[in-house]
Amino acid sequence: MPSPLPGMDPYLEHPRSWPNFHHRLITAIAISLAPQLRPKYRVVVEEAIYQTEGQDSVLVGVPEVRVQQAKRVIAEPTQGSGNGLTVGQPTVIDLPMPDVVRQGYLEIQNVATSEMITVVEVLSPTNKQPGEGRRTYEAKRQTILASATNLIEIDLLRQWPPIMRLSEQIRTHYRILVSAQANRPQASLYAFNVQEPIPAFPLPLQEGESEPIVNLQGLIGEIYDQSGYDLVIDYSEEPIPPLEPKDAAWLAEWMKREGLR
Repeated sequence: MPSPLPGMDPYLEHPRSWPNFHHRLITAIAISLAPQLRPKYRVVVEEAIYQTEGQDSVLVGVPEVRVQQAKRVIAEPTQGSGNGLTVGQPTVIDLPMPDVVRQGYLEIQNVATSEMITVVEVLSPTNKQPGEGRRTYEAKRQTILASATNLIEIDLLRQWPPIMRLSEQIRTHYRILVSAQANRPQASLYAFNVQEPIPAFPLPLQEGESEPIVNLQGLIGEIYDQSGYDLVIDYSEEPIPPLEPKDAAWLAEWMKREGLR
């Protein structure tokens, strides 16, 4: 069963739903592109590893780096030592330990040269919310934009300021940036709101080559059905994060027409 919404479903932004959705979306884009790009190119799912604590996050590795979480071992209290001193009885406490977050993204690579042609990023809270994770991502983004590599940046999160600087005239809930190296400094921005279908967009390769079309709306519909989101999302409640009042009013009316409120 597809989402009852006409475009991006804001309920998928819930912290409990987002990790599964993000992982599946990265994978779905890769699977859909692979047959269109063979045999010259291949699609590789790469992974950045972040450690998060509180609201901050720090990039600690890429696929070649293995992060091991040490096992916490609490020794039995020692009753005495060789010099006759008695060790006091400590209070055992829990220290805040950083969580490890694995952030997937895609690389389109030239099979013959292994050259990275295009990077596809689906933003997540780790690299969008203010903090070290965002600063690290912004530095990576600038490196790509200064190179001969194309960039696609998909932002399906309403929360936190957009990565890209936008004028007030094009402020929207969601956005897709397509930055083809041959067209820089110009880029294509697909900006849309919760009330609108998600636009399809081209995947830039090398200059002059045919560009596959990414049907993000169709892929998200398949993910929604495969993940059984209709079984767990309560559309009688407001989404998290909440919509602005005028958008919440639209959503309430839409859900009434769908028989979900």
